[in-house]
Amino acid sequence: MNDLFRYPSAPGAQARDTSQAAADQIAPTAPQLRAPALAVVERSNGLTADEVAGRLGLSILSIRPRLTELAQLGKVRAGGGRRKNRSGRNAIVWVPVFPARLQGQRQ
Repeated sequence: MNDLFRYPSAPGAQARDTSQAAADQIAPTAPQLRAPALAVVERSNGLTADEVAGRLGLSILSIRPRLTELAQLGKVRAGGGRRKNRSGRNAIVWVPVFPARLQGQRQ
């Protein structure tokens, strides 16, 4: 199987038909969701998945997995902090591995 079609480059799924169907359905748009999610995190001092989804006007259900994929791809990392999300639970604050303001300096 081509690596472009494997997690984290492609959405992951559990060993259930509904999970696989959901992964298959989001697969064509996952890269287009990861890119703006990464851009929002890069322009911040750290955001939770709820905050990223809010800034993009998208569902947390479509953004949270993209941040996990971005973390697996080495683009973002858990910044160590936690903030309450909309449900009142502690959520990871994601920070960029290479902030946008520094990307032009690496090479």
